[in-house]
Amino acid sequence: MSDLTRVKLANGIELDVWDTGPRDAPALIFLHGFPENHRTWRHQIEHLSDRYRCIAPDQRGYGNSSRPQGAEHYETIALVQDIAGLAEALGVSSYTILGHDWGGAIAWLVAAFGQASGHVTRAVIANAPHPVIYQRLLLTDPDQRAASQYMRVFRDPAHDDTVREHGLAGLMQTALTWENRPPYDPAELGLLMQQWRNPENSFAMLNWYRASAVSVPSVDDPYGLPPEYSPPPVPKIEIPTLVVWGMNDEALRPGNVEGLDDVVSDLTIERIADSGHFVPWEAPAAVNEALDRFLERTA
Repeated sequence: MSDLTRVKLANGIELDVWDTGPRDAPALIFLHGFPENHRTWRHQIEHLSDRYRCIAPDQRGYGNSSRPQGAEHYETIALVQDIAGLAEALGVSSYTILGHDWGGAIAWLVAAFGQASGHVTRAVIANAPHPVIYQRLLLTDPDQRAASQYMRVFRDPAHDDTVREHGLAGLMQTALTWENRPPYDPAELGLLMQQWRNPENSFAMLNWYRASAVSVPSVDDPYGLPPEYSPPPVPKIEIPTLVVWGMNDEALRPGNVEGLDDVVSDLTIERIADSGHFVPWEAPAAVNEALDRFLERTA
């Protein structure tokens, strides 16, 4: 398993971080999603750490990183600022941001707001929707809205007693009605189960959903953009960006890949047909090959 370093940010948050590879090499910062940890990207880090400094935190609320109580501590802007603070604390002046799932949602914003300063030079997104496209789909697309109803369950405090008693695993069994859920590597499952059983971890992870400004209507609500609708105010991404998408994702539908060239100027899309949502470890060889091509071309 990976050795973790404790890093204290200027905002007082402390993150456990897997920091490996040559310190003078180009830096890659990897962000995991829900309900995982820094090990999401293990296959890519093992593949790249001879050439790059690979930095993978357990993000706020995950693992043994800081777990402030209350959803207000998990607003998206705070999660984005954690990553800028992590780079600063480690003395990393420029880096490529990579993210999957919720980590990808944060990576989109880290890229959008960090590109102007030159701190963020490239972005890699794996099965994580762009905020502009995702919100539009939730309002207009029955397929994506139906697939996202689990978010309403995660946000509902009616399930809090279940989480206190059984942790996160029981709630996920109820909320995630996927037909083809991929099996976790047994070598990884022990740590994940330990974290999912911890009520503090469980509520912190759920607070990522509860603090989010994304609106998820019920399947019975009307479809279409309301007259007062305006898209999330996210700058267009001008830095080279790779989007890797497992096309069998049951939570984030393929429509999330359409229209990305409207919000990203320098875009490469790699569609992986035989993978679902957890593409970094479901299809590691294909992801590694896509990363090699992209990183070499944009060096």
